[in-house]
Amino acid sequence: MSQFWYCLKHHAVEGKDGCKAADRLGPYDSEAEASRALEKVEERNESWDAKDDWGDSRTED
Repeated sequence: MSQFWYCLKHHAVEGKDGCKAADRLGPYDSEAEASRALEKVEERNESWDAKDDWGDSRTED
């Protein structure tokens, strides 16, 4: 089974022999999934930002 990564440096989908891990998101099971990596990150960030309950009881002064 092949795996794919999205390279943040080159903004491209790569195979296992691509850039170093620190520059990539993944692995993904398909090229199509890897090509949507930044969209998925944005969706998750929006979802997490929408949650009010972070378990943080601190208050601002």
